[in-house]
Amino acid sequence: MNFIEFFKGDRFAVGAGCELLEVGEGHARARMLITENHLNGGNVCQGGAIFTLADLAFAAAVNSHRVLTFSTTSNITFLRSVAQGYLYAEATETVDHPRMPYGEVRVTDEEGRLVAVFTSSGYRKQGTLIPVTE
Repeated sequence: MNFIEFFKGDRFAVGAGCELLEVGEGHARARMLITENHLNGGNVCQGGAIFTLADLAFAAAVNSHRVLTFSTTSNITFLRSVAQGYLYAEATETVDHPRMPYGEVRVTDEEGRLVAVFTSSGYRKQGTLIPVTE
């Protein structure tokens, strides 16, 4: 199993239409096509959908060391509404601590405009996440 295949097991993110595009050490990129199902009562993308996309990218970035890592706290700031097209989440692990990593995710629209900023810290468990077969 490769790393991207592992994250296809995130049934919530996959069901929300999130797709992991790339993963490197301490870095990940994901996208989501906004559909009618993502729109809230104001006809813009619901914040929870944007959060889910950012959370998937964060999870991939901090788990890229192949040590199971869970989020402990997360914060998101919404900066722009968007109602159609793709959203992209670019995650960077800014602190690679052995137990408590920290990361930032920038969510942008198709034109590269900043839609949201997500920050999160995690907790690393002991043991390998998945075998290295890539």
